[in-house]
Amino acid sequence: MRHLTRLKSLQAVEAAARHGSFVGAAAELDVTPPAVGQLVRSLEDWVGYRLFRRSRSGAERLTPVDEAREALEDIAKGLDLLEAGLSKLRGRHARSVVLVTASQALVANWLLPRLEDFSALHPSIDVRLDVSDRVIDLAHGEADIGIRCGLGDWKGVRATRLMGEEIIAVCHPRLLPADQAPTAGWIAEQVLVHDATPHPGGDFPSWSDWLARSGANQTTASRELKINSTSAVIQAALAGRGVALVRRALVMQDLEAGRLLHLMPDCRWPVAWAYFAAAAPKALRRHEVKAFHDWLVHTAHSSSSPQSD
Repeated sequence: MRHLTRLKSLQAVEAAARHGSFVGAAAELDVTPPAVGQLVRSLEDWVGYRLFRRSRSGAERLTPVDEAREALEDIAKGLDLLEAGLSKLRGRHARSVVLVTASQALVANWLLPRLEDFSALHPSIDVRLDVSDRVIDLAHGEADIGIRCGLGDWKGVRATRLMGEEIIAVCHPRLLPADQAPTAGWIAEQVLVHDATPHPGGDFPSWSDWLARSGANQTTASRELKINSTSAVIQAALAGRGVALVRRALVMQDLEAGRLLHLMPDCRWPVAWAYFAAAAPKALRRHEVKAFHDWLVHTAHSSSSPQSD
């Protein structure tokens, strides 16, 4: 006999376990936190023991006990199957939605030019973009999948490497001297646009580092423009405000269109950060999220650009 009368309680327990709180589960289920608590207690009364260890502090104040943790894997799969069955009942023409998050620069320069290919392969899946430089909480369902740049060690998500990255020097074509190719010495005399955004563990070079490797006699910038936004650094370079050190993947479209020029391309600076497709394991069990994830991996790995190595 199936105990489907307890379906709401199962939903409440599964959501509370993912969010680590009744408040997060209530926001997802569109009920009040006391209602979630009541549903959880109802299931606890039925099974005969507490399903969560409760603490008064911390981001996740509910932790499933060992018996519940094992059962929750099956419960989550069962709820996903029910959702898939309901989608089939809605009809063959029903559309699925996947919410994708990525930074503004990556969306504009890498993802958007390629999205039409995904739509052609999966016409029944709608892609919605959450464009933000903030780190979205994928583990707790703020988005289905994200394209992140970092070390790939984010808690609560599964990260699949897409492509590596390197730092390059770029500028607007109108800044170039008319009578000679740009040299390291010429670059050192320009306004040097610096990305002051933190890149922990990324081994990103400063302008002094880059100039020293390029062979410039002058390694201390005489004029600098420091900006704490990667997107704004790229915009400053596009506006001709100076020479910028940027992530290659974020300016590929601008380089191909001639809006920016890659200076001294033989001066390579690969970094420890790479791009990853990141999603919670639960999200990847949904067909539309898995399809987008697999398309991302295939698209990035089939790229012939140096940063995909």
